[in-house]
This record gives sequence, structure tokens and C-alpha cells, in this order.
Amino acid sequence: MYNIPVNLKKAYETEGKEIVKSFEKSVLLLAIDEQWKEHLRELDELRQSVQNATYEQKDPLLIYKLESYNLFKAMVNDINRKSISILMRGQIPMREADQVQATEQNRSDYSRYRTQKDEYQRNDPSKQDTREKQRTEPIRAEKTVGRNDPCPCGSGKKYKNCHGK
Repeated sequence: MYNIPVNLKKAYETEGKEIVKSFEKSVLLLAIDEQWKEHLRELDELRQSVQNATYEQKDPLLIYKLESYNLFKAMVNDINRKSISILMRGQIPMREADQVQATEQNRSDYSRYRTQKDEYQRNDPSKQDTREKQRTEPIRAEKTVGRNDPCPCGSGKKYKNCHGK
């Protein structure tokens, strides 16, 4: 089962050709995506295996180019084969006109809903108080005296020998 996004008005006007076009597009994109991921995995494995070619005194870059080209050709063939097989087997179920019922959409009036977070804060006074309490001044650490700095008491000795004992 594939979920196919399609414009129903266009599909009705083109007598279903738009649905077929969207189906083909979805199948091809899915097949390309799957095969490309697999191709990248195979290239990673190839890169690891080509590193052993240096022990055989062969040019690893040349081997990588040849093998990756063969992998790319195989990927294109797989994409073609899989997409064609899905397209040939695929069926688009159609309903008869008497089975289709037009449903009226329930439209809600969204104008009553709040859209901003600030509107909640403004309307609820208890939340405003907690928000203002959270905005306190940052704690500032006073400058500390280092061990080898002169003592602040004015004795002229190092802090470690005076008040730092």
C-alpha cells in the first residue's frame, strides 16, 4: 500500500490521469531512495575491501573506480527492474460514484484561541508573580585573595603567611 498525495480536483478534471502520474512518481522515488541507500552501503564495503589491494601491489584507486562503476550500473538496473515490476502489478482501487459521499468539513472558529504564550502570562496574575520573583539579580562573587598576594589587612606579609594560615 502506498499513500499517494494527489490533488483531487485535478484528478477529477483529468479523469484519473493525475492519480496515475502521482502513483508512478511515488513508486519511482521510493525505488530510487531504497536503491541509493543500498548503493552507498555497498560503496562503503567496497572502500574497505579495496584497502587490501595495496597488499597485492595493485592500484586501489583504479580497482575502486572499476568496481564502483559496476555497482552503479547494477543499481540502475535494479531501480528499473523493481520500479517496473511494482508499476505493472500495481492497482489503483476506484469507487463508484454512488459510493462516494461528500462530507462537510467542520470548521472551527479559531479566533477565540490564544496564539501567544505571553497572553497566558498576562491573563493569569499568579503566574506573573512567580515570573517576577524568578528575575533576581545575579550572584556576583567578590574578588578572592590569592595565596601569594599581599594580605588585605595591611601587614605587608603574604596572605598565606598572615590570615591564610
